[in-house]
Amino acid sequence: MRRIFGSLLIVLFVVSGNLYAEDVTTVEATDTDISDNLDLEAVASVFGEAKDLEEFEKKLNDPETQISNLDLNEDGEVDYLRVMETSKGDTHLVTIQAVIAKDQYQDVATIDVEKIGKDETQVQVVGDVYMYGPGYIVEPVYVHPPVVFMFFWGPLYHPWHSPFYWGYYPPYYHPWHPYSRNRYRRNVEVNINVNNSYSHTSVRKSKTSIDLQKESRRNDFGAKNPDKSFSKRNDGVKNRQELNQNREKPKATNTKVTDVKKPTANDVKKPTGRQVQQDWKPASERTGATSKVKDNKASAPSKKATSKPASSKSKNNVKSNAGKTKQPMGRPSRRAPKRR
Repeated sequence: MRRIFGSLLIVLFVVSGNLYAEDVTTVEATDTDISDNLDLEAVASVFGEAKDLEEFEKKLNDPETQISNLDLNEDGEVDYLRVMETSKGDTHLVTIQAVIAKDQYQDVATIDVEKIGKDETQVQVVGDVYMYGPGYIVEPVYVHPPVVFMFFWGPLYHPWHSPFYWGYYPPYYHPWHPYSRNRYRRNVEVNINVNNSYSHTSVRKSKTSIDLQKESRRNDFGAKNPDKSFSKRNDGVKNRQELNQNREKPKATNTKVTDVKKPTANDVKKPTGRQVQQDWKPASERTGATSKVKDNKASAPSKKATSKPASSKSKNNVKSNAGKTKQPMGRPSRRAPKRR
């Protein structure tokens, strides 16, 4: 019997422990946005570490680093990102497109690479207006000149057009399931080179890149889902940068302030029905006493006590004790010295 009772206690202990474990949950942010799933600072960082655009595409889709968390077609797997390039003179436009279906692509971001002078190259990572809103641009300043610049301006340059498409991917690519926003942030931050600096601006500097993008932009997902554009997803918010700023602001409490209600005729107290005594007077007037209050001031009673007439008994005691000298108790009496 003791063994059975002990076994039951063990079972109850295990069950209660499992229930307690199930009650422990992780709270994740619920106000997610499509633009949360590809950090353009991380894109700028890996772009500066690639030797050419083929390696850059590999870094974007590496299952180990998982730079992207985009799942636009919502099939439960992160979309493959292909890299396409067009150029004109000293300007190269590098376009990142999500492969969402057969012959279906969506521009996610572009990288404007433009040579200024002999030794200076300007780089801007521009978020697509459908994904990030208008004017969301990251300007990286690399601590060391990226090797990919030599690819653009070297003698062995050749345009890069990704050969991969829906259902045909490189051997290294294995799709993974998208993560929550908070987990993706923790994962991608370790892949951003902190030695570089990343500033944000709303001014796109290369006019040539704007013209090149108009000729090559793909917006297949946006055309089918206009209600999922950034402006529709975030009413009253300009772009991704403003969205980040709004998230950092402390949220106001939901305390509701009610207006003070003006009294109405219904709020007046109803009469009790009792008759009012017309000849009512205060107690001082009823007894004939005069009020001690004058000019809103009351006279304070005198500190001298009023003497009461002595009784006959006390008078007799005074007479009987007359002529007797009362000596203080506890002290010997002193007699006046005789005059000589």
